[in-house]
Amino acid sequence: MSKRVAFLATDGVEEVEYTEPRKAVEDAGGTAELLSIKDGEIQAVNHMDKGGTYPVEKQVADADPADYDALVLPGGVANPDFLRTDTAAVRFVRDFFATGKPVAAICHGPWTLVEAGVVNGRTLTSWPSLHTDITNAGGKWVDEEVHVDGQLITSRKPDDIPAFNRALLEKL
Repeated sequence: MSKRVAFLATDGVEEVEYTEPRKAVEDAGGTAELLSIKDGEIQAVNHMDKGGTYPVEKQVADADPADYDALVLPGGVANPDFLRTDTAAVRFVRDFFATGKPVAAICHGPWTLVEAGVVNGRTLTSWPSLHTDITNAGGKWVDEEVHVDGQLITSRKPDDIPAFNRALLEKL
C-alpha cells in the first residue's frame, strides 16, 4: 500500500489512539504524517496522565487535503477540544471530508467533525458523552465497536482500536 494518511492531533491526544492506528498504516506500507495546530511536538496522554511526545510533521494550516488518501482524528478529551476551536483545523477537516476520501475518528475525535459541520445525516459512534453533540448536529449516534457510514469510520474507545484499524485499512 502506498497511501499517505494525515493524522490530525495536538496536545492531549490519547496516545494509543494515535500510535496504534499510525503503526497499522505504516505496517501496511502506508505513510503517516502528523499534522497539528502548532510546530514542534505534541504531548500525548494516557487517560489523565502524561504520555509521550511526538514530533509534528506539518502545521495543518499549511496542509492540503489533496496530498492525503485518508484522515485520522484520534481522541483524548483535550485534543479535539483544542482542534475544534482552531479555524485552520476545522477548515482542513471540512475540506478533506468534501473530497470523499476516508475519514476515521475515534473516541472524542468526532467533536472536530461536529464543528466542521459534516455529521448531518450520518450515522456514527464515539465516546458516549458526544451522543448529544452528534445528535444536535444532525447525526445519528450508535453504540458500536466500529461504524462505517460511506467514507466515515468511527469507534468509541481504545478497546475498539483493532476493529477501527481493520476498517481504516479496508478503506485504504
